[in-house]
Amino acid sequence: MAHLVSNAGYHDLVRRLNRFPQGAPPSDTLFPILKMLFSEKEAGWVSRLPIRVFSAEQAAKRWSIAPSAARRRLDDLCRRGLVVDFAYPDGFRYCLPPPMAGFFEFSMMRLRSDLDQKALAELLYHYINVEHDFAAALFARGEIQLGRIFTKEALLDDPLQLTVLDFERASHVIRTAGAIALGICYCRHKMGHLGTACDAPLELCLTFNHAAAFLIRHGHARPIESVEALDVLQRANAHHLVQFGENVRREVNFICNCCKCCCEAMQAARRFALMHPVHAAPFVPRVAPDLCSGCGLCATHCPVEAIAPAAPAPDQPVRAGTARVDVQRCLGCGVCAGVCPNGAITMVEGPPRVLTPRDTAHRTVLMAIERGTLPHILLNNASIPGHRLLAVILDVIFRLPPVQQLLAAHQLQSRYLEWLIDRLRWQPRLY
Repeated sequence: MAHLVSNAGYHDLVRRLNRFPQGAPPSDTLFPILKMLFSEKEAGWVSRLPIRVFSAEQAAKRWSIAPSAARRRLDDLCRRGLVVDFAYPDGFRYCLPPPMAGFFEFSMMRLRSDLDQKALAELLYHYINVEHDFAAALFARGEIQLGRIFTKEALLDDPLQLTVLDFERASHVIRTAGAIALGICYCRHKMGHLGTACDAPLELCLTFNHAAAFLIRHGHARPIESVEALDVLQRANAHHLVQFGENVRREVNFICNCCKCCCEAMQAARRFALMHPVHAAPFVPRVAPDLCSGCGLCATHCPVEAIAPAAPAPDQPVRAGTARVDVQRCLGCGVCAGVCPNGAITMVEGPPRVLTPRDTAHRTVLMAIERGTLPHILLNNASIPGHRLLAVILDVIFRLPPVQQLLAAHQLQSRYLEWLIDRLRWQPRLY
């Protein structure tokens, strides 16, 4: 592992990435991936960037260069999908995205001549799909996960329609988005280079709001209107794909249309099923035994192997071959109900709803608490020039159950925060 000694910039970048709740565990595969995306100088530059959103002037100070030069450097990194920018009234702000959802995907969301995407696809496949550490760190740690499932709305009958919350509807996300972009599916593009992609359409990746604006601005995806985005959902449903979106209630940044064969989230949902790596929708399929013909289409299309024909057994209340649902594995996506030729599967209310974070900042803090990286987000190894970030994080912490509050305080090693939690735990919550 001589590269660990010689390539200090990449080594520093790996340490920087692992200050995120969604990190990148070191491996012999990770370093070649980073070398394809960053030069060693760029890796060293990026490793010194703040965790929180920053300005070009702040980057310039860390890099000891002029602000104009920092802006040019940041704009080049944004063009390649390695840094994300946000438009503010007084100019742009920037942040380093995590590997996923982040610059791994951005590198494959369009066809590029400046990058050997086939070689990159092979490396990404080995790092994410073959090795264990990255997928386990991303999908199998903690209760707050990156993504959640949207049930296919057309499969919910009228009584259930009344119970679906707005943020649980993919159509609501589309209709309320400030910007919408359509790009190439990273997962199917990657598997296409390996010769194993399915026949589902490639251009089905939807992004919204700030993420969409960034991708459009730098040519990673094309802008579309809500009508076309709703049509994308219909095309995805026709191919029995799963709607997998960001696990937040407000300002959702992405909805992927996932197949069971190529999608990394669906593979993780099978691989780490007992750890619930994807937040399931609040509905589950119910099989009517008298209508089920035992054709097996539901089992063939289920992305997580949560439905299968019942095996013969003398004490079984249904005949052999009738579909049976494993509710513990089920994501509530509704694919099985959509493919059933006999209408034997309907969607019904499932387990109680789990926590859906308010927005990306809320989700990031909750994931950081569970994964032990909250001090990096809060303190950023530097003095905080303002109190807004601290206020946001404390607001999230004070909404947590007492056990999680104390866990957060322990990670921060802050007696002041513990005192605040003790004081505010007994106050009425006005939200």
